[in-house]
Amino acid sequence: MSTAIDIAIIGGGNAGLSLASELSRLSVAETVCIFEPAHKMKKELHWSLWSDEKQRQKLKQAIKGSWSQWQLVDYSRSVVRDSPSYDYTCLSSAKYLSLCERQLSEKMHIIPKAVESVRKTPSRYVIEAGERSFSANNVYDSRPPSVRPNSLLQHFFGVEVNVRNPMSSQQIATLMDFRVDQSRGLHFIYVLPFSSTHVLVESTMISQSVEPRNWYRNAIERWLNEREIMVESYLSEEVGVIPMDEVIPCDKNIPTIGAASGALRRSSGYGFSYINQQASKLAQQIKHNDYNVPNPISKPIVLMDSLFNRVMIEYPELGPSLFMRMAEALNGEQFARFMLGKATPYDWVRVIAAMPKVPFLKQLYHV
Repeated sequence: MSTAIDIAIIGGGNAGLSLASELSRLSVAETVCIFEPAHKMKKELHWSLWSDEKQRQKLKQAIKGSWSQWQLVDYSRSVVRDSPSYDYTCLSSAKYLSLCERQLSEKMHIIPKAVESVRKTPSRYVIEAGERSFSANNVYDSRPPSVRPNSLLQHFFGVEVNVRNPMSSQQIATLMDFRVDQSRGLHFIYVLPFSSTHVLVESTMISQSVEPRNWYRNAIERWLNEREIMVESYLSEEVGVIPMDEVIPCDKNIPTIGAASGALRRSSGYGFSYINQQASKLAQQIKHNDYNVPNPISKPIVLMDSLFNRVMIEYPELGPSLFMRMAEALNGEQFARFMLGKATPYDWVRVIAAMPKVPFLKQLYHV
């Protein structure tokens, strides 16, 4: 005998719990089950976005750090930007997911089991999880997708540390520091100073193959040593691989949300804002009996990002300059809008005008 529910959400990460939280906020009269086998073991990750004041108030219980300035750096210059509307904000993933859980209504139920199978019947979906069976009117799958061989990836390893001597630039988030080894693909150091002595440092690559763990670790150590930054204690480590190409969902017959639906920006890997915007729109639609998943990122942006990535694959030596040119072409407000998918036509004109024309024209045919 199966348990009848209205909506099944497979996966209790950012996309799944954000959707459930939005449904609760809107008091949608649906019975929802979120299937997440690891929800009691929330791993601490760092999720970042450009946020306005309203968002920061909404997310304040999960915010780990926020910066009014951010920068991109190479061997010849530093491009520092700030915005009157947006701060660069880092969230604790564990605190954010816990915040979402606390907001769930009594109609929302977390099932601590992995989904073993989903079968579509003429009228409903039948879900097997553990030793239980569920029957749902609608299913949304947020499980991590896979990618095709040789897809472009953003892969990283980071350490959260306490340092002995106070850092001088604690008010600035370093999004990309390209003063590192570029021999294996686009490589940069990402630095978030939570205080003068508490910092996250990540070695990040954009390429088609993941490196051995020690390669990133050695890059971080060299970066710290070159700046005479001495580590007092190691607090945590973080590792990840983000697809920057078309993704393959676990089951093509089930509607997908989050990263599985293409909610990661292909040119940057940023996804939190797009995932949450999609969750909010979908919840609004469900309230009005529309269960179709909205596209998280517009087709023109996907097309432009795919062209950008083609150039990075074919001309890896141009990688750092492409990002530096983009940063120089935009002020802080425009930069934040561009990263959030809210760029105006004028913002796009400035970015396109700053790019080298021949490499992009050569790759246009392949997109």
